[in-house]
Amino acid sequence: MTDSTKRLVRIHKGRKIAGVCAGIGAYLDLDPTLVRLLWIVLILAGGAGILLYLIAWVVMPLEEGV
Repeated sequence: MTDSTKRLVRIHKGRKIAGVCAGIGAYLDLDPTLVRLLWIVLILAGGAGILLYLIAWVVMPLEEGV
């Protein structure tokens, strides 16, 4: 795998719970704090964020080399 290949993985460094938001932030070149705020908005807007987070936790692989 080359350095230019992006993969959606859960990040170990800088994670708060499972590394989902840090991984999505790294993949989309966004600040993980912004991604976390968006998750909170989804949670408060009907609870869909909780289910989506759990699905992402299960589906996204942990980064290699941890």
